[in-house]
Amino acid sequence: MGKKLKNTGLVSLGVVAGIAVSLQFSAMAQKPAEPTLPLEQLRQLADVYGLIKTDYVEPVDDKKLLTEAISGMVASLDPHSAYLDKKAYAELREGSQGKFVGLGIEIGQSDDGYIKIVAPIEDSPAYRAGIKAGDLITRLDNVPVKGMSLDDSVKRMRGEPHSKVSITVLRKGEAAPLVFNIEREEIHQKSVKGKLVEPGYAWLRVAQFQEPTLDDLATKIAELYKQDPNIKGLILDLRNDPGGVLQGAIGVAAAFLPKDAAIVSTNGQLPDSKVTYYGRAEYYALRGDGDALAKLPEAVKSVPMVVLVNTGSASASEIVAGALQDYKRAEIIGTQTFGKGSVQTIRQLTADTAVKLTTARYYTPNGRSIQAKGVTPDLTVDENADGDGLNSLRTREADLDKHLSNDRSQEGAKSNHDELEDQLRVVAMEKNRKPLEYGSGDDFQLAQALNHLKGLPVQVAKGESKLVQADDAEAVTAPAPVADKKVAAKK
Repeated sequence: MGKKLKNTGLVSLGVVAGIAVSLQFSAMAQKPAEPTLPLEQLRQLADVYGLIKTDYVEPVDDKKLLTEAISGMVASLDPHSAYLDKKAYAELREGSQGKFVGLGIEIGQSDDGYIKIVAPIEDSPAYRAGIKAGDLITRLDNVPVKGMSLDDSVKRMRGEPHSKVSITVLRKGEAAPLVFNIEREEIHQKSVKGKLVEPGYAWLRVAQFQEPTLDDLATKIAELYKQDPNIKGLILDLRNDPGGVLQGAIGVAAAFLPKDAAIVSTNGQLPDSKVTYYGRAEYYALRGDGDALAKLPEAVKSVPMVVLVNTGSASASEIVAGALQDYKRAEIIGTQTFGKGSVQTIRQLTADTAVKLTTARYYTPNGRSIQAKGVTPDLTVDENADGDGLNSLRTREADLDKHLSNDRSQEGAKSNHDELEDQLRVVAMEKNRKPLEYGSGDDFQLAQALNHLKGLPVQVAKGESKLVQADDAEAVTAPAPVADKKVAAKK
C-alpha cells in the first residue's frame, strides 16, 4: 500500500520534466589515461554473445545485440546517462535548438479524450491555416485521436518538411467538423513568455532552457520595460521547467546578478569539468554574435524579484533558482524542486549517434549541491489554495533508481505522499479541477508572489505558518568569492 505511484498517466508529465537534463555539447575532450581492459569480463561478454547467436530460439541481428549492449552499459550508470540512437539524437538536438518540423501548435489533453489546441504558434503553418485556441482535434490523417496519448499525437503531427497532414477539429459555434490540410515546416519555438500582470509588475516565464533562450529573455525584458519603464517587481516563473542547455541557465541568472558574479561550479573526473562559470559572455554566449545581456535595462539588476518553482523545476532551472537564492537576489516561492544536480555532456560517436554521459556534479555559488535534494523555497506555497494537487505526487530525483548521491549534505527526504490512499484521494480531488494556465488570473502561486512583492500577506502551505507578512526587498549581497578557474575548452 505504501508503493509510490511512479507510472500513472496523471503524473507522467512531471516525471518527464524531472528527468530532462542540463546539456553541455562538446567534442571528445581531453581524457585521463586509457584504463586497463578487464579481459576476463570481456571474454564473458563474447561468450554470451556467442551463446545468443547459436542457441537463441530465433536469429538475432548483430547490430541489435551490440547496440542494446552499449545502451544497457550506459543506462546502468545513473538515470540521466543514455545511448542516443539516430532518432533520439535528432530529437535531443531539435529540443536544445528550440526548433522542430511540424505544424506549430501547443496542445493538451481535453476532458473528453480529444486533443485540445492550447494555442497556435504565431506565423506557424497551423496559425496561417486558421487553427484557433480551444479547437478540439478529433482526427489526424483520418485516424481518431480519442484516447490517443499526447506523445503519439505529437509524433503524428511531426514529419518531414513540406509533407502534409490532415487535421479534423471541432470548434465551438461551428455546426460541422472542420478539416485542415496543413504542410509541415520548421518551427522555431519561443522558450520565454512575459507580460505585465498588473501595472508595475512583470511576469517572465522560461519554459525550457534552449540555445535561443537568452536572446528571447533579453528581447522580452526590453519589451516589458518599454511598456512600463518603472516596473516595481518581477516574477521569474520556472515551474515545470525541466532544464536544458547549461549556458542558457548561466545567462539567465547573470541577467539579474551583479556583473561577473559566480553562477555555478562543476566538478568531475575530467580536468575541464572542474570549472566555475561566471556571469560573463564567454561562459553563456553560444552563437558568437555578441552579448545578449549588454543592452538590458540597468533596473533588472535591482528590481525586487520572486522566482516561482515546483517539483517539475529541474536541472538548469535549479541552477538559476539556487544562484539567485544564494545571492539573496530573489525570494524563492513554491515547492521543493526536482533535485537534479548533475551535468550531462554529449559525446558524439558517429554522424547520427552519441552518448549522453553524466560528467560532473554542479554546485551553487555558496557550494551547495542540489543533487537528490533540490532547492528549498524561502516560502513554501502550494499550487492551489487547498493543497499542492498532482504536483505532490510527482517523482523526484531522490526517487529514481541509481541516482547519484549528494556529496555535500544529507539527501532530502522523498515524497511524504507514500500511502496509496492519500494518492487516490488527491487524484480524485484533482479530477474535476480546471487545468492550470500559468500566468492566468487563476494562478494561485502567482497571486502569492504578487502579494509578497507588494508587502501583503502570503498564504503558505499547510504545516507552515498560516500567513507570512512579506519584508521589504533586500539589497543584493554576494556570497564568498569563488576562485576563478580557466575553461579548458569552449563548451
